[in-house]
Amino acid sequence: MSRRLVLAAAQLGPIQRAEGRDVAVGRMLRLMETAHRRGAEVVVFPELALTTFFPRWYEEELAAANHWYETALPSNATAPLFEAARRYGIGFHLGYAELTPEGRRFNTAVYVHPSGEMVLKYRKVHLPGHSEFDPVRKVQHLEKRYFEPGDLGFPVVRAPVGTLDGVNIGMMICNDRRWPEAWRVLGMQQVELVMLGYNTPSLNAENRGFEAHHLRVFHSHLSIQAGCYQNSCFAAGVAKAGTEDGHELFGHSIVVNPQGEIMAQATSWEDELIVADCDLAMCELGRRTIFDFARHRRVEHYGRIVAQAGSEPPPCWKAGS
Repeated sequence: MSRRLVLAAAQLGPIQRAEGRDVAVGRMLRLMETAHRRGAEVVVFPELALTTFFPRWYEEELAAANHWYETALPSNATAPLFEAARRYGIGFHLGYAELTPEGRRFNTAVYVHPSGEMVLKYRKVHLPGHSEFDPVRKVQHLEKRYFEPGDLGFPVVRAPVGTLDGVNIGMMICNDRRWPEAWRVLGMQQVELVMLGYNTPSLNAENRGFEAHHLRVFHSHLSIQAGCYQNSCFAAGVAKAGTEDGHELFGHSIVVNPQGEIMAQATSWEDELIVADCDLAMCELGRRTIFDFARHRRVEHYGRIVAQAGSEPPPCWKAGS
């Protein structure tokens, strides 16, 4: 029996440092209106969708960066998104910088029901980059300075989406997509739809080795497609794109099915909505065959995955031993 869901990935073009939240929210509202016209039931926005990717800018005092964070949702600036969700009957995923009442800082995403209620919150676990100014880099990547690793794990919740009574929803943010452990933890909870926002530069600015431009997009898509296939789920990988404050973000937002196929892809570096008609019943094939975890996983051999963080050299073979 089919379980159909019309899923929209709302790619955003660049948000410049000088632009306020009103500019970003206005653009997002136009994308939500377009999604409504095209019959979408859920819209996925990118990582840090309300501001420029501010971790590229160094601030010696963390408090000087406070204006980039949200202290509450909805806020005066974001309330129009919640109102549009109610008006159109569309759920939405939003990535943003979170500053908690205790002063903790996270790279966060939430899924909001059309009623305006928050269904699920996720805080980014795999933070790339560094915590102090790096003179070797042409562009700073200070996520480890401005955020702490997420403390919520990789939760999945079953919630009504569109006309479906229940969809198993999970989330990731940007670099999480490159870690198979993250996908598998979601897969172990029978996730059906992964909402994933990212802001990824077209160049590896660390500049400690060569990486061809086209491989940046390839590696992103490869990670998402493999994660969907190996965990029998759909995903919306949604980007910020274009030249933001002089730095190029590669975009290429996609919707992927449980066979690892790209169902829809953004083709611009601007605000762009892509829509896919997803039959969540497709998740069942993998779960009942090759990726039937209960039948085929061999957890007695996987201890190394959680027992150590860094890699270790293997023992050396010696002739005659």
